Amino acid sequence: MEKNQQKSNLFSRERLSYKSIEHLGNVRVLTFCGMMGALAVILSSVATIRIGDFLRIGFANIPNQIVAFLFGPWVAMIFGGAMDIVKFIVHPDGAFNFAYTIVAMVGGLIYGFFLYKRKISVINVLCAELFVKIICNLGMNSFLIIITTGKAFNAIMPARVISNAGKLPADVAIMLLLLPVINKVVKPQLENNSSKKSADDKSTKTMEITKG
Repeated sequence: MEKNQQKSNLFSRERLSYKSIEHLGNVRVLTFCGMMGALAVILSSVATIRIGDFLRIGFANIPNQIVAFLFGPWVAMIFGGAMDIVKFIVHPDGAFNFAYTIVAMVGGLIYGFFLYKRKISVINVLCAELFVKIICNLGMNSFLIIITTGKAFNAIMPARVISNAGKLPADVAIMLLLLPVINKVVKPQLENNSSKKSADDKSTKTMEITKG
């Protein structure tokens, strides 16, 4: 399994194909995503520190990263968007803005792009975290905060840059510790179930052809 990850090219068609969405046809995968969703809601409630009106430090994105690692960028994009809406429903914070949902979806795409079927390495995890923090956190989120609140760029950016820079090493370390466990414990269970389902489907089709 790890050998296959090492051989997966960053721009591999097979790795980035829309076919990865077919994971959602697996009941066990849907159940696992539901569990990750529940964990994300819990983490957003008990493991998030709010500093002022525009800065949050927490670990609610860990389930998104796990989903991206296991099922790819497209499933992670759907999961990220869905969870942003669910979190707002559970813990509403001001008026709902779908633009923030798009940011969450882009984050899922980035995590999936760098982590799905890739070797678990410092460089891959670092790139995933760095691009999410630059594009989503410091870029898209900051832009939305500025245009929706009227706050000046200089008023919000210093604290946001310091926060994201400070969190980067910790987030990378957490993923480097967590993903190998997910890869060895969770991933084989999901893949075995998927293989069994495919074998059952082929067997059913063969029986139908025989009867015909």
